[in-house]
Amino acid sequence: MTTLPPRRPIRELPDELISQIAAGEVVERPASVVRELVDNALDAGATQITVRLLGGGVRLIAVEDDGVGIPQAELPQAVKRHATSKIASLAELESVGTMGFRGEALAAIASVAEMGLLSRTEGDGHAWQLDVRSGELAPGARSRGTSVEVRELFYATPARRKFLKSDNTELAHCIEAVRRHALARPDVGFAIWHEGKLSAQWRAVPLPGLDGTARRLADVLGEDFIERAVPLMWPADGSDARGLRVCGFAGIPDAARARADQQFAYVNGRFVRDKVISHAVRAAFDDVLHGQRQPVYALFVEIAPERVDVNVHPTKIEVRFRDSREVHHAVQQAVESALAVPRAGQAAEPAASTATAATPAWTPPVRQSGFSFQPREPEAGHRVSDVSALWGAAEVGAWAGASTGSARTEVTSAIDTGGTSSLGAEPVGGRRTGPVEAPAHSPLPDGDWPLGRAIAQLQGIYILAENAQGLVIVDMHAAHERIVYERLKRQLAERALASQPLLIPATFAATPEETATAESRAEALAALGLDVAPLSARTLAVRAVPTTLAQGDPVELARSVLAELAQHDASHVLQRAEHELLATMACHGAVRANRRLTLDEMNALLRQMEVTERSDQCNHGRPTWRQLSLRELDALFLRGR
Repeated sequence: MTTLPPRRPIRELPDELISQIAAGEVVERPASVVRELVDNALDAGATQITVRLLGGGVRLIAVEDDGVGIPQAELPQAVKRHATSKIASLAELESVGTMGFRGEALAAIASVAEMGLLSRTEGDGHAWQLDVRSGELAPGARSRGTSVEVRELFYATPARRKFLKSDNTELAHCIEAVRRHALARPDVGFAIWHEGKLSAQWRAVPLPGLDGTARRLADVLGEDFIERAVPLMWPADGSDARGLRVCGFAGIPDAARARADQQFAYVNGRFVRDKVISHAVRAAFDDVLHGQRQPVYALFVEIAPERVDVNVHPTKIEVRFRDSREVHHAVQQAVESALAVPRAGQAAEPAASTATAATPAWTPPVRQSGFSFQPREPEAGHRVSDVSALWGAAEVGAWAGASTGSARTEVTSAIDTGGTSSLGAEPVGGRRTGPVEAPAHSPLPDGDWPLGRAIAQLQGIYILAENAQGLVIVDMHAAHERIVYERLKRQLAERALASQPLLIPATFAATPEETATAESRAEALAALGLDVAPLSARTLAVRAVPTTLAQGDPVELARSVLAELAQHDASHVLQRAEHELLATMACHGAVRANRRLTLDEMNALLRQMEVTERSDQCNHGRPTWRQLSLRELDALFLRGR
């Protein structure tokens, strides 16, 4: 027989214990203290913040700022629980625009460490110093601003101190906490000292907008981050008429990493970990990222304060949007639009040769050629693997006319009818035989052809071209696959999403959440070409699916869409499924390896790459071209040494 424990009476907890319980949520490690104190410094209008640490922040954390300061009479009040100057009513809580607002950080920190405050306002003749433990106030010396010292963290709760890591590990977390603030506030200078030595410093950047952000990103994350990133803005004109704007930088697919250690998302200047934003970014990279690589980005979402709830978690690192689908759409559109611009259509600056070897770097767009090579569907009887058939004789001939200055040349009509031509016979296996004559070329016009002029084909796989920077190497199958894929996507987007009824409805056992979503989002499902309705209390029936996906698994499709509709806009689920089908079609329709192309055909492919979205990666996220600069080629042969 189980013996019941003796009943204990219900009673109020002492204030100190309440503060220590709250500290368990707010203060996890020294980096948590640094984050909270830097938040307060930024709210005070600081332009320079200095963090001093001893023992990785365990023995000492001192944060000094040049903000407005705290008046003498308010110093004792500042360290009381739920005392703050940030909000005074529920209306202000629902539209809070400051970094801090809960009024519990200083009290929580003081309950687990020795803490002192030294502050001076503009009108005071001298500073005032508060010993939080004794409550004693005394005159002090410092310029305008506030200094907070936290000594011997967790001395009052020794069990918590045992969970801390080494000093170097805790120092790394403290630096990361300041770094996150520094990325969002390029107008503020930051300095971190450890054991009397300067560990990190970022000076204030006197540049507005994305220019200042780019400079701070380069200072904090390294020049390589900016060299391999593209700027993004949504709406494109930078307006925020609808109370929502997204800006920042997204790394090109080649810059993706094995770990998600360079993903920074901010909402109204606050670093957050938000599933809506991370999901939107991942969806935007779906088409260009290879394998399980993680994208790099620094995104800044500016939204009306009343449309986001920041009072979700004591650490304030999580938020909840009033309309998460709108935010998801905005972030995805911003990143997709930035990644869609082909770097192959932008000239590289001479300085690009200092970037990572054989990696295309983003630079502002330059003047494009007046010629536009638009792909077209091959007519009946055409060989899909023939580049000439995919572009047409006139388009292929346009390169010859553009490069020689002569009238547009005509490629034999046999190409358009599927027969053989003077370019060579077509034996079994797809390899051309016979001579490939190179037309006379004029000197390459600087900047007109970013991917340069084709000079040869290597092993029937790669196209070699020369541009103003040096040598360009193109994987012709991967590049053509992307071009065909993007063309098919445009054709699919231009027509309405048709729905095809199933002869026999597909049924499946549904969870309560799936059933509720199917009933509440019936209109959204219909707009996506899906008819999903309850058959019983625990069973859903799929009666219609999009025509383009009629051969797929209707149950798996319905489950995926319902799961996404419960949290996000599910349209990208169908897009992904449709795009997988189109990718297969594009792969079979692209020019194959060992297919011998003429120089005109190779140049036509290069020109099309320059105007095709996302042409820098194939459908599977692999790169389609690489640049080797003259400096890198010289280094291979020890020239100039």
